[in-house]
Amino acid sequence: MLTKRTYPALALILLVTFPALAVAGQSGESPTPRIALADAVPALPLFQPHRSLRAEMHHVAQRIEAARRARIRKERREAFATLPDGVSQETLDAIAACESGGDPTAVSSDGSYRGKYQFDYGTWESVGGSGDPAAASESEQDYRAALLYSQSGPSPWPVCG
Repeated sequence: MLTKRTYPALALILLVTFPALAVAGQSGESPTPRIALADAVPALPLFQPHRSLRAEMHHVAQRIEAARRARIRKERREAFATLPDGVSQETLDAIAACESGGDPTAVSSDGSYRGKYQFDYGTWESVGGSGDPAAASESEQDYRAALLYSQSGPSPWPVCG
């Protein structure tokens, strides 16, 4: 007999089983190009019987979204991991130490220069940045500063370059 407590358990079994079956496909057929729930959420906790079906589904959706955000952060870190040729991390570190004390969230007193390398918005956008430079990851700021240095040398930082 199905009770109110078994419905959430059945829902989780269906959520976990069917996406995995869709990826596996049947013999002779090519698999459907979908990400299985097990890939998106590596370690689903065991069913929590005190949760309602809606709460359990919400929890699973949150875990999937967190995994997606983590994957995007990892891809961004990897994208900015390699600096352009001819620019050393030591050069960038010296500029950053002089400009902001190495603080990636630094903002000048008048608010016009932002981030580790004290970019203004126009310069930040000229090297492919978007949004607030001080809100960008440190690796992105390093990458964008290296692009600027490879294009213009030390001249964008007249005191510190």
